[in-house]
Amino acid sequence: MATQTETITATPSEPIPNNEPLTLSPALVPQVGNPPEPSMSKRDITLLLTPLCLSVLLSSLDLTILTPSIPSIVSDFASPQGYIWIGSSFILAHTAGTPIWGAVSDIFGRKPIMLLSQAIFFFASLLCALAENMHSLIIGRAWQGVGASGMGMMVNVIICDSFSLRDRGLYLAVTSGVWALGSAISPVIGGVMSTSLTWRWCFWINLPITFLVFLTILIFLPLPSPPKTPILTGLKALDWSGSLLIIGSALMILLALDFGNVVLAWSSPTVINLLVFGTLTLLLFFLNEWKLALNPIFPTRLFPNLSTIAAYGVLAFDSFVFIGLAYYLPLYSQSVLGANALMSGVHLVPLIVSCSLSAAFAGVAIQKTGRYLPVMYAAQVFLMLGVGLFISLDFEERGNLGKLFGYEILAGVGVGMNIEGPILAAQAAASELDTAAVIAAMGFVRSMATAVSVVVGGVIFQNGMDGRNGLLVDKLGGEIASSFGGGEAAGSIDRIGLLGEQQRQVVRLAYFESLRMVWIMYVAFAGLATFLTLLVRGQKLSDEHKEVVLGVERGRSTRLQPQMELEPVLSARSGDGCTPSRRQRKAGVPGEVLQQARSPRVRYQLFLYHLEAEKCWVW
Repeated sequence: MATQTETITATPSEPIPNNEPLTLSPALVPQVGNPPEPSMSKRDITLLLTPLCLSVLLSSLDLTILTPSIPSIVSDFASPQGYIWIGSSFILAHTAGTPIWGAVSDIFGRKPIMLLSQAIFFFASLLCALAENMHSLIIGRAWQGVGASGMGMMVNVIICDSFSLRDRGLYLAVTSGVWALGSAISPVIGGVMSTSLTWRWCFWINLPITFLVFLTILIFLPLPSPPKTPILTGLKALDWSGSLLIIGSALMILLALDFGNVVLAWSSPTVINLLVFGTLTLLLFFLNEWKLALNPIFPTRLFPNLSTIAAYGVLAFDSFVFIGLAYYLPLYSQSVLGANALMSGVHLVPLIVSCSLSAAFAGVAIQKTGRYLPVMYAAQVFLMLGVGLFISLDFEERGNLGKLFGYEILAGVGVGMNIEGPILAAQAAASELDTAAVIAAMGFVRSMATAVSVVVGGVIFQNGMDGRNGLLVDKLGGEIASSFGGGEAAGSIDRIGLLGEQQRQVVRLAYFESLRMVWIMYVAFAGLATFLTLLVRGQKLSDEHKEVVLGVERGRSTRLQPQMELEPVLSARSGDGCTPSRRQRKAGVPGEVLQQARSPRVRYQLFLYHLEAEKCWVW
């Protein structure tokens, strides 16, 4: 019986085994990519990372930089109804646009698409800075989200293109640390801008930095270019049906989450219809990617086994927990500890700094050892411990602030150490040709998890405050207690300081108990991430760097690329039987090379290699 390391050859008189593992001779396997390139010098790495880190910083800053300025903006434009869209328009556009950039860059190249996203972000920032009404500002914020999603996507894709699988974790950790830092300091910068100058400087500051980054990338970054592709030809090669379905699904689901219990009740027909049709559209998207799309945005081969699916789940749940802590810890600081808005941002520093430093440490460890599973296991231990200890905080204890910082550090270490592990696990199970698709899928999963986390945490917090409404009415009276009801509680923190000492303690205890329920929920999701981590298998991280393959014709190489996790099934067929299907003819796949294969062990995989002049083998 042949072993995994043997090559099976066939002659007309030799029977072909039906379930033998197959290894193709190197001469017969389609070659994807070019030979390894020499490693980059420190100067080249610095030149590459500097504009990329600045791009990530800009993208992360604009996510929450306007939060302290919202009252000023609402006052300037006399539009209290539009405040919710100042942040939501950015998040909606950012999340919906994330899946598309990877596929576009595969066809037109990384550099043109990076420059395009920079240009969109630049002019969107200019529109916001010059906005004369709320509608103009919201439109500008939406286009900012589109540009920011492109910058974030391209940064990760360019790093993955530039380094081997083993090395890229270190540099992805650097950019992830910059993103975490930008997310933490952006409210502080926004507050300073709004107080000392004007909220418009939150956008003016983007222009010189974006312009400098644009010129640096244009002149100094020698990124690989695809074969010259006519724009119309490239556009035709895109998965338009999949793009429209995933954008529509993301917008409907996120709009429902934004409206729920803020603009409309969860039981309102609008929210219910958005959730139902958004979910149905998402299912149609997966059906399109599986059965219909010739160049899918998220090919089904990205999810070959339970291990890879678990890696996506780990990233989703860890992101869910991290953004929840970053969002609700400032609320805890202000409502329970009595901190002001600026100090609540300072209280978040231990979480962000520990996350950034541990991400860098994890990147170095993975680069040195070539193993990511031990890092992922250790990360989940820290995360479970840190988030779990938030439940033990005591309302009456004066040392809560010190404990809070310690627990933040533990949780931050857990999140930071696991930023890159799931991404590397997914990339190790995929072809180099699918690098951009993996990054896009991971980015979309992270964005959706981020949006859902804030909403779920808000629902639990509001329900907790509503459950204590009777006690608040007894101690404060109906009129004052209504200010701290579920939907009003998060926006009524400033009113706590206006109460008497006894009333203040009652209200702070209500916030404390409600947020404790939020911590319990995040512990549960950290536990789910830990369970999924146990399902992730270790893969060898290659230290071989291959040049990326770009252009319209790369699609054919993708369809020919053998998948790592499939157990091949061989069956002999005569050359006359190799008739191309309608789908293959439409895709331009030669009939003598590919034939649609059906097997209970291989789901409609199209891997038929013309190995010999008179034989076709189904892979």
